[in-house]
Amino acid sequence: MPLLEKDDIKKEAYDNFIRTSPYARISQDRNWHMVKGAWDEHYIYLEEGKIIAALSILSIKAVGDKRLFYANRGPVCDFTDVNLVKRLVDEASKHIKDLDPFLLRIDPEFVYDDEVVKAYREAGFNLRSRETDIHSFTQPRFNMILKLKGKTEEEVFNEFSSKTRYNIRLAERKGVETDFVESSSPKFLEAIDTFYDLTEIMAKRNGITYRPKDYFIRMFEAFPKSRVYLTKHEEDYLSAALAIPYNKKLFYMYGASSNEKRNLMPNYQMQWEMIKWAMEMGMEEYDFGGVFSFDNSDGLYRFKNGFVRTEGPTEFIGELDIVFDEGAYKEFIERK
Repeated sequence: MPLLEKDDIKKEAYDNFIRTSPYARISQDRNWHMVKGAWDEHYIYLEEGKIIAALSILSIKAVGDKRLFYANRGPVCDFTDVNLVKRLVDEASKHIKDLDPFLLRIDPEFVYDDEVVKAYREAGFNLRSRETDIHSFTQPRFNMILKLKGKTEEEVFNEFSSKTRYNIRLAERKGVETDFVESSSPKFLEAIDTFYDLTEIMAKRNGITYRPKDYFIRMFEAFPKSRVYLTKHEEDYLSAALAIPYNKKLFYMYGASSNEKRNLMPNYQMQWEMIKWAMEMGMEEYDFGGVFSFDNSDGLYRFKNGFVRTEGPTEFIGELDIVFDEGAYKEFIERK
């Protein structure tokens, strides 16, 4: 039940386990550390002849010299097996307890279940869930996820709202075109520049912050099968997005748009092209990312919900917080 070291011969087995597990998400891959950069990495696994469970953790100083240990969308195992998760948490705690931790936070991508919540709380875990303010979680607790498994393009398209279908067709009629660039293309850096220019425009329009350009380049270095999607009308780039495939899911990670020609609905066409790529690859899900509001007056919710209106928002179970320092933990929670 060891800690994976940098020169460990188990690295290949660990990576293979993560990348083939039905429970794995992109942020549990060891390459996620390449994206995050400044965070330290820690990899815990359990084995019984072979690896049976894993937890990829990143850490950073977050309250003074005290460190936050964060297993983003972990663990990589069956989350209903409370005893197995407890063994994994105990092993992680043993390895990080001398590294000035105040918190180990685990936020599984596991659909909300009353009985599972009850089981974890009865086992003594601090599970933050429905009773907690929706805005206080590290990652959104509600994601807009389109189910693709076993469906044809026509069936998926017909599940969209009538307004979404109309906007996709409108963009095509008006001459909007969507193309993509892969990291191996000589046009990749030019595409990233276009994406970043649109990101700056969108951030200024909405009064929000955004990642540095290097962050997005590192994402493609870590996951080179990803694509930059770009929509264009005549000579004007109107929108762009990053599509990151992992395991059986395509993640729409970041999107950006211009202030120009927004009436041409380029984002709708772009999303449809990315969804079709997901289906070409045999992906089972397309993840639009999270939402914090279920109000149709919220443009982001309205946009995403038009694509997933059949399933609606997917509610995840919440966060397991393993607390090592109550004072630092309280300070951290009150910041949120």
